[in-house]
Amino acid sequence: MLGIDFPLLAFSHCRDVVAAVSRAGGFGVLGATGFTPDLLERELKWIDDHIDGKPYGIDVLIPENLPIKNEKGVTHRSLAERIPQQHKDFVQDLLLQHGIEPSQAIEEGQFQSPDAPFSLQQEHALKLLEVAFQHPIKLIANALGVPPQAMINMGHRHGVPVAALVGAPEHALRQVKAGVDIIVAQGGEAGGHCGEVSTIVLIPEVLRAIKPIHDVPVLAAGGIMTGRQMAACMAMGAAGAWTGSVWLATTESETSEIFREKMIEARSRDTVRSKGRTGKPSHQLRSAWTDAWEGAGSPGALPMPLQSLISEPALHAADLAAARGNPKARELVTYFVGQGVGLVDSVKSTRVVVKEFMEEFVEAISHLQALMED
Repeated sequence: MLGIDFPLLAFSHCRDVVAAVSRAGGFGVLGATGFTPDLLERELKWIDDHIDGKPYGIDVLIPENLPIKNEKGVTHRSLAERIPQQHKDFVQDLLLQHGIEPSQAIEEGQFQSPDAPFSLQQEHALKLLEVAFQHPIKLIANALGVPPQAMINMGHRHGVPVAALVGAPEHALRQVKAGVDIIVAQGGEAGGHCGEVSTIVLIPEVLRAIKPIHDVPVLAAGGIMTGRQMAACMAMGAAGAWTGSVWLATTESETSEIFREKMIEARSRDTVRSKGRTGKPSHQLRSAWTDAWEGAGSPGALPMPLQSLISEPALHAADLAAARGNPKARELVTYFVGQGVGLVDSVKSTRVVVKEFMEEFVEAISHLQALMED
């Protein structure tokens, strides 16, 4: 379906990781949420020029249950006006406690023009897909609910499979009935937005639920950091693995050097599932930021997308301040990462990670075959 020999899919916001994984024999998937159409065009052009003709895909984020889903003319500025003052004050106080000037944080953390359209709405995402289909992509994927019918139709019209992430068997049933071609069953160990059911339970649950309806390939996701884990999931019936956190500790990734250092230091229990970054439960590295939002003095996370409007500029400013040598700012540094962070012991190149996946996968299969022979 995807034109690959080794079913290791790598989700990354970094074009370098996407190209390197595909060149090494896996399948890179570019996280395009937050891109403008012009920026996505540049990124995909770069990937086309550096991927040696290997297949890749893109991932957009079109939340099914978004309060502003059907509103017209929504901009970053108009949304920012809806943020309560107590939440603004809470973030400002938190930054000051860690030696960061709030006004500087807002200026440095501004990624898009205040009057730019908001990126999570369906209209914007479909424009990104129009750009993507001008390139030889082999997969489109969506998270946080059933993709809009327009997205599914667009994929099928171009002969490109449509994937969707799920965290429960009932979600998988809805996706299959909607016409999705690939299910990504993502356990609660995963980084970013995730459910509460563990991967080892979720995979057989999803496979059992959809089997009577349609034979849709299921990719396992959540905490998968090694080839042996990948083989274990495929032994349960998965068609391959969808991975994310493992690529954050590569030399090519978009993460800062300080965050990579914190990944190496972290144990699996040093992650937390919190609404403090996006407004929806997402797994991230525990830090002073996540502790504050889960603490007694927190005003409570705002619903998506408002929480992101106050978290992203602040956390970007913390990254910059930490890189400049502010030790208090380092305490705030966090990013989306799953419980598999406990298996990270060093920073490696993407190619080496793919190679290790393949080698460990073969070792695991050989071990199972030896057991059968015995």
